[in-house]
Amino acid sequence: MMKAAIFTIDTGIYRAKAESATATALKRLLEQVGFEVRAAGVLPKEKEVVSTVLAQLADSGSVDLILTAGAVGYQSDDCAAEAVADVAERLIPGIPEALRAYNLRYSKKAILDSMAAGIKKKTLILNLPESAKTAKEDMEYILPEIVQVVESISI
Repeated sequence: MMKAAIFTIDTGIYRAKAESATATALKRLLEQVGFEVRAAGVLPKEKEVVSTVLAQLADSGSVDLILTAGAVGYQSDDCAAEAVADVAERLIPGIPEALRAYNLRYSKKAILDSMAAGIKKKTLILNLPESAKTAKEDMEYILPEIVQVVESISI
């Protein structure tokens, strides 16, 4: 069984100790296709915190896929893509490029997204937008390819 972790990156939700609708939607989607979601939570928009969590999870080998939602814009505290770049041993630019192109059908603002994807050890790490609707639709769009990558790197 493939294992996943999901983190929303949002300081406001983190401070409020609230649940993330995006993480809930992604968890439901992943479980429907056979993933075991081992961790889900909210992290503050602090690059060092996000990088540390991503690296520790990937290094532990406890999950095959880490999804983050949020912090993929152009604001100074949007740090998801930088956190992936910090920890990934290999970036996979085609995944976020495909998602940006897919999201352009809704809004030209998609060109401002700074999503990233990469592999550390045997874990795929992928940033998604914070909107529950957009993140879920993005995952549905690329899910077969994500499963293929996860299966091939976990061998």
